[in-house]
Amino acid sequence: MSRLRGVAGRDPRAGFKPDGRDCRASVPQGLLKAARKSGQLNLSGRNLSEVPQCVWRINVDIPEEANQNLSFSATERWWEQTDLTKLIISNNKLQSLTDDLRLLPALTVLDIHDNQLTSLPSAIGELENLQKLNVSHNKLKTLPEEIAKLRNLKGLYLQHNELTYISEGFEQLSNLEDLDLSNNRLATVPASFSSLSSLVRLNLSSNQLKNLPAEISRMKRLKHLDCNSNLLETIPPELAGMESLELLYLWRNKLRFLPEFPSCRLLKELHVGENQIEMLRAEHLKHLNSILVLDLRDNKLKSVPDEITLLQSLERLDLSNNDISSLPYSLGNLHLKFLALEGNPLRTIRREIINKGTQEVLKYLRSKIKDDGPSQSDSITETAMTLPSESRVNVHAIVTLKILDYSDKQTALIPDEVFDAVKSNIVTSINFSKNQLCEIPKRIIELKEMVSDVNLSFNKLSFISLELCMLHKLTFLDLRNNFLNSLPEEMESLIRLQVINLSFNRFKILPEVLYRILTLETVLISNNQIGSVDPEKMKTMENLTTLDLQNNDLLHIPPELGNCVNLRTLLLDGNPFRVPRAAVLMKGTAAILEYLRDRIPT
Repeated sequence: MSRLRGVAGRDPRAGFKPDGRDCRASVPQGLLKAARKSGQLNLSGRNLSEVPQCVWRINVDIPEEANQNLSFSATERWWEQTDLTKLIISNNKLQSLTDDLRLLPALTVLDIHDNQLTSLPSAIGELENLQKLNVSHNKLKTLPEEIAKLRNLKGLYLQHNELTYISEGFEQLSNLEDLDLSNNRLATVPASFSSLSSLVRLNLSSNQLKNLPAEISRMKRLKHLDCNSNLLETIPPELAGMESLELLYLWRNKLRFLPEFPSCRLLKELHVGENQIEMLRAEHLKHLNSILVLDLRDNKLKSVPDEITLLQSLERLDLSNNDISSLPYSLGNLHLKFLALEGNPLRTIRREIINKGTQEVLKYLRSKIKDDGPSQSDSITETAMTLPSESRVNVHAIVTLKILDYSDKQTALIPDEVFDAVKSNIVTSINFSKNQLCEIPKRIIELKEMVSDVNLSFNKLSFISLELCMLHKLTFLDLRNNFLNSLPEEMESLIRLQVINLSFNRFKILPEVLYRILTLETVLISNNQIGSVDPEKMKTMENLTTLDLQNNDLLHIPPELGNCVNLRTLLLDGNPFRVPRAAVLMKGTAAILEYLRDRIPT
C-alpha cells in the first residue's frame, strides 16, 4: 500500500503539482480512481500524444475526490491506495516519455506498443520492479544504457522498431526469459548475449544478420530460437550442442546445407524452408529423435534419404517446391499427418495420387514396398473363381492393404458386391472418392468396428447421414469437394477423429460440432464461404495444431484467436479482412498469433 503522501511531507520525486484540468479531459477520473484500488491502468487507444501528468503522479498527489468528500467509507480511503503495478498506454500517438516515469517505481508491467517513440528516457532504469516491458511497433533507433538495470525483467518486446545495434550491458538482464528483437535492422548479435542465462525464447527474425555468434550455444535454457528472414549463410556448429532447444526457425535465409544436431534431442520443429539447401544426408536426420515438424520447402533438394524413416515422431513434412524426382517407399511407414510434395518433378507418383492428400500418398508408398516384395497372387484379374461383378472390386487392396477402394467410377451408388467382397477381411480404409454419390452408402455401418479412414471427396453430398457418425474408430475423414453447408450434431460421437477435410464445400460458418470434437488435430476448411470463427470455443480444442481457413469470407480475425497457442499452422490467405496485413501472414503462424495477441483488449 502507498504511504500517505502530500500530508506528512511530500515525496521528494514529486516536483510541482500540475493543474488537473488537462488531465480530466484525457483521462476520466473514474478510471484513475479504479486504478488506485486495482493497481492497474489501461489507457490504450485514446489518441494520446503525451502521457498526462496525473498518470505519472497517480500515487504521489492527493486525489481530487479527497478534496470533495470529507467522509470516507472503507472502500474510499484514498490514503490506502494501491501502488500502480501495471500501466498500458499502447495504440496511442506518443512520441516521447518523460523522466516522470520514475514516479511509478512499483510498476511490474509497462506496455507502450504501437506508438511513435524514437527513444526511451534514462529514468526507465529506475523501475527496478519491472518484469514485462513491451515497446514493440515504435520507431526506436537506440536503447538507453540504463535498461541494463532492470534486473527483474522477464519479458522484453522490442519487435518492429528501427534498432541497428544492441547497447553494451544488455547481458546483465540475467532474469530475462523472453526477448523479441524481430523486425529491426540488426546486422550483428553481440557475443555477450550468451550471458542471458535464463533466456527461454529469442526472436531475431526479419533483421539483417549474416551470422550468429557461436557463444549463443551457451544459453542452456533456450527452447525457442527464431532467425527467420535474415541473411544467414551458415549456422555455427556449436548450435548443435544446445540440448534444451525445441523450436528452431531458419526460414528464408541463404543456407546451403543443413547443420547436424547431435545434441538437440528435444528438437520438435525445424523450419529451414526458402533456403538454398541442395542435399539432405543421413547424418542430418539420425539425431532428430523428437522431431514433429520438418519444413524443407522451397530449397534445391534432389532426393530424400531412406533414413527419413528414423524420424518416427514426425507428423508434418514439407518438401514442396524442390527438385525431388523420387521418394523412398519407406517414407510410407511414417505416421505423417501432413506431407507436402507440390512443385517437385516427381516421376514415381502420379499427380492424381498426390492430389488425394497425405494419407493416399503414404498408402501408395506402402503398397510399393509390398509390390517390390513377392509377386501377388491376389490380383484383380478375373478368374474362374471370381464372379463377373466382383472383378470391379480391388480384392488385392482389401486383402493386403486393408483398403475398400471403389473410387473414380463416376457412379451414383456403391454396388452391394463392393461391400460383399470384404467378407471376413479386416478393412481399415474406405475410398469412395470421385463418384457421383448424393448420399453416404448405408452399408458403411457394417464396417464401424474397424474403419479408421474414410475418403468421400469429390462427390455430390449435400448432407451427412447418421451412419457415418457411428464409425466410432474414425480418425481421418475427407469430405472435400462436395455440396455440404452443415454437419450433424451427432458427429460429436466421433471421439477419435483427428483430421477432417471440408475444403471446397458451401459452409458459411465453421460447423458448431467441430468445436466439440476435442480430438481434432487438423481442420481443413478452405474455399468455403465462412464469415466468422469463435476464438473462445476454438481455444477449447487443445489438440488442434492445423487450421486452414484460406479463401473464405472472413472480414475480421478476432484477436483472441491468438490465444490458441497450440496452433502450429494457421492459414488465412485469400480472405477479405484488412488486418493482419499480408506482410504479417507471410511470416507464418507464430507471427500471426503473436500479432493477434498483441491486439487483445485488456
